[in-house]
Amino acid sequence: MSPVREGRIQRVGADAPAGQVLEALQEDGAVIVHDLLSGDVVAAINGEVQPFVDAADPDMRHLNPGVQLFHAQTRHVSGLAGKSATFATEVMVHPLLLALCDSILGPSCARYQLNLAHLLERLPGAGAQFWHQDEIVWNLVPEPHPELQLASVIALVDFSAENGATRVFPGSHRWEAGRYPRDDEAVAAEMPAGSAVVYLGSAFHRGGPHVGTEPRRGVHLSYTLGWLRTEENNYLAVPPEVAGRLPRECQEVLGYAVHDAIERGGGYLGMLDLRDPVELLQAGWPGSAGAD
Repeated sequence: MSPVREGRIQRVGADAPAGQVLEALQEDGAVIVHDLLSGDVVAAINGEVQPFVDAADPDMRHLNPGVQLFHAQTRHVSGLAGKSATFATEVMVHPLLLALCDSILGPSCARYQLNLAHLLERLPGAGAQFWHQDEIVWNLVPEPHPELQLASVIALVDFSAENGATRVFPGSHRWEAGRYPRDDEAVAAEMPAGSAVVYLGSAFHRGGPHVGTEPRRGVHLSYTLGWLRTEENNYLAVPPEVAGRLPRECQEVLGYAVHDAIERGGGYLGMLDLRDPVELLQAGWPGSAGAD
């Protein structure tokens, strides 16, 4: 599909050239990608995660009150790459998402990595989240700094304004310090299942209020620079015995590969016994099954 502007967010098809998607993302801070996932992939993920969703407690205690408020009335399934092989192999390493990471994150690191992969099923009655920038979790990185994160929310059911579709604030990635959103600047990322809103970590956004009647299920998937600490501990979320059964590309994105910046005048991070852990996984490192 040709780029379409709706409420100042461009919409493109997943078959669009990566450069075109990147241009829209850089212009608005967010872009909606239609049909990123096929119906079969969406169905497979929903089937694989259903037992975990059923077991999730929407009133679970989170690590602090702020997080508790953020995810109220929500079934939360963390470490998705370790619970859905389809997600790990078809979504986490989707060629378009990685191409965007190459352009947005690649210039600032030797290797980018998965930051977070969570399923969120927001229930009817869930209130609006407060607006925020995802990159704020690294607020100790001195300004000015490059983009620290590429994020997305991927719809596993149809997203509408009624069921709390993610609200984004176009152009907010370029706002000066101290400029904050107004409610009338928000645009709902309404989209069918299998589509995604992709946005920069510097862009303001929030989950909308859920005034519908059915749960709204989606995935928050984000990537960050290879030299930053990730929000989720992906080595525990997807331990070696699970990661060892995934393709090497998945292992690398999960952070099992060394961040080697020697050719850029830096050092290396994440080694084990002076070796690259991803090579150990490929060799059947104890605790892993080795790659299929």
